[in-house]
Amino acid sequence: MGKAIVQIIDLGKIRKKRLVKGKHNALVAMVMLLVIASCKNSDTLFQENSKNWDAYGDANWSFSDNELIGEISGEVGFVMTKQSYSDFILELEFNPDNTINSGIFVRCQNTEISEVDCFEMNIWDSNPNQDYRTGAIVGRTNPLEFVETEGKWNTYKIKAEANHIQVWVNDKLTSDENFGELKAGFIGLQASGNGIIKFRNIVVTPL
Repeated sequence: MGKAIVQIIDLGKIRKKRLVKGKHNALVAMVMLLVIASCKNSDTLFQENSKNWDAYGDANWSFSDNELIGEISGEVGFVMTKQSYSDFILELEFNPDNTINSGIFVRCQNTEISEVDCFEMNIWDSNPNQDYRTGAIVGRTNPLEFVETEGKWNTYKIKAEANHIQVWVNDKLTSDENFGELKAGFIGLQASGNGIIKFRNIVVTPL
């Protein structure tokens, strides 16, 4: 009788361990699927030899060590995606010299860059109008914080979700506003005036 009770108890423990292990395995599998799904959603933009973007204007765009480099002398040029994006997180690194007037344009309505038909996130620390320096949404918001970016690598993060646009420069929130216009559009990078701008690790994740 005693042996029978011990066997029943042991079987109960085995079943419990198997149940716990099964739940653990299922949780691990679910997490892995979520990670894989997240990775599949993200897309690296403006890669060398990619046919998913075009260059416009007078800037000279080249690649070196997986960096997209824009050089300009007294003119304006930009690159732009062929795909339109609505709700997304755009993350990238940028390195401007101390003369370039650059920027990131999102939800552009046409294959043109404009602060009216796009949201323009500026890259220009020395902008004569400091209301629209780096971190501002030009024509729409002043930067909540001044971030110095010239001559070094920095990060830009832009979150566009419905009417809500948020901007971070080097992890500091610089713009946070709601807008009723421009629901979707192309993504562009600008080189204007004189100087050199470098970009790398440009990743968009649809929401």
